[in-house]
Amino acid sequence: MDWIREIDGYCERLSPDYWAEPINAATNGAFLISAWIMWRRARDQDMPLAMVLVALLAMIGIGSYLFHTHAQVWAALADVVPILLFILVYIFAVNRDIWRMSSGLALAGMLLFLPYAAATAPLFQLVPGLGGSAAYAPVPLLILIYAFLLRSRDPNLAKGMTIGALILILSITFRALDMPVCGQWPLGTHFMWHILNAIMLGWMIEVYRAALIRGRFAKGIRS
Repeated sequence: MDWIREIDGYCERLSPDYWAEPINAATNGAFLISAWIMWRRARDQDMPLAMVLVALLAMIGIGSYLFHTHAQVWAALADVVPILLFILVYIFAVNRDIWRMSSGLALAGMLLFLPYAAATAPLFQLVPGLGGSAAYAPVPLLILIYAFLLRSRDPNLAKGMTIGALILILSITFRALDMPVCGQWPLGTHFMWHILNAIMLGWMIEVYRAALIRGRFAKGIRS
Protein backbone atom coordinates (compact mmCIF):
# COMPACT_ATOMS: atom_id res chain seq x y z
CA MET A 1 0.00 0.00 0.00
CA ASP A 2 1.23 3.47 -0.89
CA TRP A 3 0.84 5.17 2.49
CA ILE A 4 1.72 8.63 1.14
CA ARG A 5 -0.53 8.55 -1.91
CA GLU A 6 -2.43 11.83 -2.09
CA ILE A 7 -6.23 11.82 -1.78
CA ASP A 8 -8.35 14.58 -3.29
CA GLY A 9 -11.98 13.89 -2.48
CA TYR A 10 -13.39 17.18 -1.20
CA CYS A 11 -14.66 20.33 -2.85
CA GLU A 12 -12.49 22.69 -0.83
CA ARG A 13 -9.19 20.98 -1.79
CA LEU A 14 -7.74 22.50 -4.96
CA SER A 15 -4.07 21.59 -4.40
CA PRO A 16 -1.88 19.18 -2.39
CA ASP A 17 -0.82 21.97 -0.03
CA TYR A 18 -1.07 21.49 3.74
CA TRP A 19 -3.63 24.30 4.12
CA ALA A 20 -5.62 23.47 0.97
CA GLU A 21 -8.68 22.75 3.16
CA PRO A 22 -8.58 25.47 5.84
CA ILE A 23 -12.29 25.29 6.74
CA ASN A 24 -12.45 21.51 6.70
CA ALA A 25 -9.30 21.41 8.84
CA ALA A 26 -10.33 24.12 11.31
CA THR A 27 -13.84 22.76 11.94
CA ASN A 28 -12.31 19.65 13.47
CA GLY A 29 -11.86 21.82 16.53
CA ALA A 30 -15.56 21.17 17.13
CA PHE A 31 -14.71 17.58 18.08
CA LEU A 32 -12.20 18.77 20.66
CA ILE A 33 -14.70 21.25 22.11
CA SER A 34 -17.35 18.53 22.30
CA ALA A 35 -14.87 16.14 23.95
CA TRP A 36 -13.89 18.80 26.50
CA ILE A 37 -17.54 19.46 27.38
CA MET A 38 -18.29 15.77 27.81
CA TRP A 39 -15.09 15.21 29.79
CA ARG A 40 -16.28 17.80 32.27
CA ARG A 41 -19.72 16.18 32.48
CA ALA A 42 -18.54 12.57 32.80
CA ARG A 43 -15.44 12.89 34.96
CA ASP A 44 -15.55 11.68 38.57
CA GLN A 45 -18.74 9.71 37.90
CA ASP A 46 -17.22 6.23 37.71
CA MET A 47 -18.08 5.83 34.02
CA PRO A 48 -14.96 4.36 32.43
CA LEU A 49 -16.53 3.61 29.07
CA ALA A 50 -17.92 7.14 28.86
CA MET A 51 -14.39 8.43 29.36
CA VAL A 52 -13.10 6.06 26.67
CA LEU A 53 -15.73 7.50 24.33
CA VAL A 54 -14.61 11.04 25.24
CA ALA A 55 -11.01 10.12 24.40
CA LEU A 56 -12.09 8.60 21.08
CA LEU A 57 -14.12 11.73 20.31
CA ALA A 58 -10.97 13.82 20.71
CA MET A 59 -9.04 11.33 18.57
CA ILE A 60 -11.66 11.67 15.83
CA GLY A 61 -11.00 15.40 15.71
CA ILE A 62 -7.22 14.91 15.60
CA GLY A 63 -7.41 12.18 12.95
CA SER A 64 -9.77 14.18 10.76
CA TYR A 65 -7.53 17.24 11.08
CA LEU A 66 -4.56 15.18 9.90
CA PHE A 67 -6.55 13.90 6.95
CA HIS A 68 -7.74 17.33 5.83
CA THR A 69 -4.23 18.75 6.02
CA HIS A 70 -1.98 15.90 4.85
CA ALA A 71 -4.64 14.22 2.65
CA GLN A 72 -2.71 10.97 2.30
CA VAL A 73 -3.60 7.32 2.80
CA TRP A 74 -2.05 7.07 6.27
CA ALA A 75 -4.01 10.16 7.35
CA ALA A 76 -7.22 8.66 5.96
CA LEU A 77 -6.71 5.71 8.32
CA ALA A 78 -6.09 8.12 11.19
CA ASP A 79 -9.44 9.65 10.24
CA VAL A 80 -11.63 6.55 9.98
CA VAL A 81 -10.18 4.20 12.63
CA PRO A 82 -11.20 6.35 15.65
CA ILE A 83 -14.71 6.64 14.17
CA LEU A 84 -15.01 2.87 13.90
CA LEU A 85 -13.64 2.42 17.42
CA PHE A 86 -16.17 4.95 18.78
CA ILE A 87 -19.03 3.02 17.15
CA LEU A 88 -17.82 -0.32 18.49
CA VAL A 89 -17.21 0.92 22.04
CA TYR A 90 -20.61 2.63 22.11
CA ILE A 91 -22.38 -0.55 21.02
CA PHE A 92 -20.50 -2.54 23.67
CA ALA A 93 -21.35 0.05 26.34
CA VAL A 94 -25.06 0.03 25.54
CA ASN A 95 -25.16 -3.76 25.29
CA ARG A 96 -23.44 -4.21 28.65
CA ASP A 97 -24.73 -1.30 30.70
CA ILE A 98 -28.23 -0.72 29.27
CA TRP A 99 -29.24 -4.16 28.04
CA ARG A 100 -27.38 -5.69 31.02
CA MET A 101 -25.67 -8.30 28.86
CA SER A 102 -22.64 -10.16 30.10
CA SER A 103 -19.35 -8.72 28.86
CA GLY A 104 -18.89 -11.67 26.52
CA LEU A 105 -22.35 -11.31 24.99
CA ALA A 106 -21.95 -7.55 24.76
CA LEU A 107 -18.66 -8.07 22.92
CA ALA A 108 -20.25 -10.55 20.52
CA GLY A 109 -23.08 -8.11 19.82
CA MET A 110 -20.51 -5.37 19.22
CA LEU A 111 -18.64 -7.49 16.66
CA LEU A 112 -21.88 -8.13 14.78
CA PHE A 113 -21.70 -4.51 13.67
CA LEU A 114 -18.99 -5.44 11.16
CA PRO A 115 -21.04 -7.92 9.08
CA TYR A 116 -24.12 -5.72 9.54
CA ALA A 117 -22.30 -2.72 8.05
CA ALA A 118 -20.80 -4.85 5.28
CA ALA A 119 -24.26 -6.14 4.34
CA THR A 120 -26.17 -2.86 4.50
CA ALA A 121 -23.68 -0.34 3.09
CA PRO A 122 -24.02 -1.72 -0.49
CA LEU A 123 -27.77 -1.27 -0.22
CA PHE A 124 -27.33 2.38 0.72
CA GLN A 125 -25.01 2.80 -2.26
CA LEU A 126 -28.11 2.29 -4.40
CA VAL A 127 -29.56 5.54 -3.02
CA PRO A 128 -29.00 8.25 -5.66
CA GLY A 129 -26.58 10.96 -4.59
CA LEU A 130 -25.34 9.21 -1.45
CA GLY A 131 -22.05 8.10 -3.03
CA GLY A 132 -19.19 7.41 -0.64
CA SER A 133 -21.31 8.55 2.29
CA ALA A 134 -23.23 5.26 1.99
CA ALA A 135 -20.54 3.69 4.19
CA TYR A 136 -21.83 5.74 7.13
CA ALA A 137 -25.55 5.26 6.50
CA PRO A 138 -25.84 1.93 8.40
CA VAL A 139 -24.99 3.78 11.63
CA PRO A 140 -28.11 5.97 12.01
CA LEU A 141 -30.23 2.99 10.98
CA LEU A 142 -28.69 0.90 13.76
CA ILE A 143 -29.21 3.72 16.27
CA LEU A 144 -32.89 3.89 15.29
CA ILE A 145 -33.18 0.10 15.68
CA TYR A 146 -31.69 0.33 19.17
CA ALA A 147 -34.01 3.24 20.02
CA PHE A 148 -37.05 1.23 18.95
CA LEU A 149 -36.01 -1.85 20.92
CA LEU A 150 -35.19 0.21 24.03
CA ARG A 151 -38.33 2.37 23.99
CA SER A 152 -40.02 0.40 26.78
CA ARG A 153 -36.93 -0.16 28.91
CA ASP A 154 -35.84 3.51 28.85
CA PRO A 155 -38.04 5.94 26.88
CA ASN A 156 -35.67 8.85 27.54
CA LEU A 157 -32.75 6.89 26.15
CA ALA A 158 -34.77 5.92 23.10
CA LYS A 159 -35.74 9.54 22.50
CA GLY A 160 -32.13 10.67 22.90
CA MET A 161 -30.93 8.02 20.46
CA THR A 162 -33.56 9.04 17.93
CA ILE A 163 -32.42 12.66 18.13
CA GLY A 164 -28.82 11.52 17.66
CA ALA A 165 -29.78 9.45 14.61
CA LEU A 166 -31.61 12.40 13.04
CA ILE A 167 -28.59 14.69 13.58
CA LEU A 168 -26.37 12.05 11.95
CA ILE A 169 -28.72 11.72 8.98
CA LEU A 170 -28.51 15.48 8.47
CA SER A 171 -24.73 15.29 8.82
CA ILE A 172 -24.47 12.52 6.21
CA THR A 173 -26.64 14.61 3.88
CA PHE A 174 -24.18 17.51 4.08
CA ARG A 175 -21.28 15.09 3.48
CA ALA A 176 -22.97 13.69 0.39
CA LEU A 177 -23.72 17.18 -0.98
CA ASP A 178 -20.08 18.34 -0.81
CA MET A 179 -19.11 17.55 -4.41
CA PRO A 180 -22.52 17.95 -6.11
CA VAL A 181 -22.83 21.59 -4.96
CA CYS A 182 -19.15 22.38 -5.51
CA GLY A 183 -19.77 24.33 -8.72
CA GLN A 184 -22.21 26.66 -7.01
CA TRP A 185 -20.57 26.70 -3.57
CA PRO A 186 -16.75 26.34 -3.88
CA LEU A 187 -16.31 25.95 -0.14
CA GLY A 188 -18.32 22.75 -0.20
CA THR A 189 -20.43 21.38 2.63
CA HIS A 190 -18.07 18.85 4.22
CA PHE A 191 -17.31 21.19 7.11
CA MET A 192 -20.93 20.76 8.26
CA TRP A 193 -20.24 17.01 8.54
CA HIS A 194 -17.59 17.88 11.12
CA ILE A 195 -19.72 20.33 13.10
CA LEU A 196 -22.85 18.17 13.17
CA ASN A 197 -20.88 15.01 13.94
CA ALA A 198 -19.15 16.74 16.85
CA ILE A 199 -22.57 17.69 18.22
CA MET A 200 -24.02 14.26 17.56
CA LEU A 201 -21.17 12.25 19.12
CA GLY A 202 -21.09 14.44 22.21
CA TRP A 203 -24.87 14.10 22.44
CA MET A 204 -24.66 10.31 22.20
CA ILE A 205 -22.15 10.23 25.07
CA GLU A 206 -24.53 12.39 27.10
CA VAL A 207 -27.44 10.05 26.28
CA TYR A 208 -25.41 7.11 27.58
CA ARG A 209 -24.21 9.04 30.66
CA ALA A 210 -27.75 10.11 31.56
CA ALA A 211 -29.04 6.56 31.14
CA LEU A 212 -26.40 5.28 33.57
CA ILE A 213 -27.41 7.91 36.12
CA ARG A 214 -31.09 7.00 35.78
CA GLY A 215 -30.21 3.32 36.21
CA ARG A 216 -28.21 4.00 39.35
CA PHE A 217 -31.01 6.13 40.78
CA ALA A 218 -33.61 3.44 40.08
CA LYS A 219 -31.37 0.78 41.62
CA GLY A 220 -30.92 2.94 44.70
CA ILE A 221 -34.69 3.29 45.11
CA ARG A 222 -35.23 -0.46 44.77
CA SER A 223 -32.53 -1.22 47.32
